[in-house]
Amino acid sequence: MDIRLLVLALGTFSIGTDSFVVAGILPDVARSFDIGVATAGQLITVYALTYALMTPVMATVTAHWQRRTVLVAGLLVFIAGNVLTAILPTYDLVLASRALAGLGGAIFTPAASATAAALVSPERRGRALAIVMAGLSGATALGAPIGTLVGSLGDWRLTMWFVAALGLLAMVGVRMLPQMMPPPALRLWERLAPVADSRVAMTLLTTLFVLSGLYTVYTYISIAFERATDGDGSRLAALISIWGVAAIVGNLLAGSLTDKFGSRRIINISLMVAILDFAFMPMVNGTFAGASVVLIIWGLAGWGILVPQQHRLIGIAPGKAPLVIALNAAAIYVGVSLSGALGAVVLQVLDPGFLGPVGAVLILVGLVTAELANRLIVGRAPMPVVSGTASESSQRT
Repeated sequence: MDIRLLVLALGTFSIGTDSFVVAGILPDVARSFDIGVATAGQLITVYALTYALMTPVMATVTAHWQRRTVLVAGLLVFIAGNVLTAILPTYDLVLASRALAGLGGAIFTPAASATAAALVSPERRGRALAIVMAGLSGATALGAPIGTLVGSLGDWRLTMWFVAALGLLAMVGVRMLPQMMPPPALRLWERLAPVADSRVAMTLLTTLFVLSGLYTVYTYISIAFERATDGDGSRLAALISIWGVAAIVGNLLAGSLTDKFGSRRIINISLMVAILDFAFMPMVNGTFAGASVVLIIWGLAGWGILVPQQHRLIGIAPGKAPLVIALNAAAIYVGVSLSGALGAVVLQVLDPGFLGPVGAVLILVGLVTAELANRLIVGRAPMPVVSGTASESSQRT
């Protein structure tokens, strides 16, 4: 294992922890500012939306910077955002600080992927990217539950100090990386150009709808599983940890199963399982044991969708692999940001029991767009290689 890749993975781990950990401390945040939990959930929405919208923009702005400089700058902004979240006295200011933290993540993550690909030989590029992105899935199994537990032992602001410390540790490691020249620069419209292909657009819509459905529940997990936890932060941390371990297993299994059976079968099976899991969630999550089963299935199926989605995108556009993977990451965070707003509406109009079924409907829409994408893919050749992007071998769709 290349220690340089682990340093980059630590950076994505800290950013992923920041994405996932706030859901576990929402009730404490709401009490601190005397607001509703649904309003507090917009902290997640702002972080995710900033990350999604600013990723292609910041990749363009920093295109001429040396890679280590970009990585350090991203982590500095990220750390500053979390420190401000930990110390600012009002909800409005904390909301702005979440946008700043999301901006740091938008700067760091694409540069981390590009650096990982440049550090290794072409035949090891896929594994290098997987190691860096494993930081995000690792954050669900370790970072989010640990941060939730830290918050339950003290004030929720302690959790944000924990996240800032992770970012600082990653920055110390990044400063030891070699300075690398930037890759060929692309204009913003060139980064967004793959969306004009209907196959790419429909695949990205699948990611958006599915992640919106999955995170409509996760954003408000403390409320959705309140019967199972009785409001106990340590029990909630344990449930999040169970979900995170299942997510890692689902991510790893999806890789080998996709290589064996192709992306279509794994996407469809994962989504059908997730739909059933979310539809019946209110009936079985009233106990800790029942909630654990729900979360294990959710982790396996929900995280099992990400690898075959990337596999499908690379198969469509092997010559534009870095661009379509970055767009898929943006679609993930747009979905997460929408889920915060949609979940807030569900809590205002209905009750927490409807979060799972509403999520199931969105995942069902994602299943429809996934099949539409497959029909568009069949019989059409991959997109041609474009100068200035890394070439990857075509994969089965």
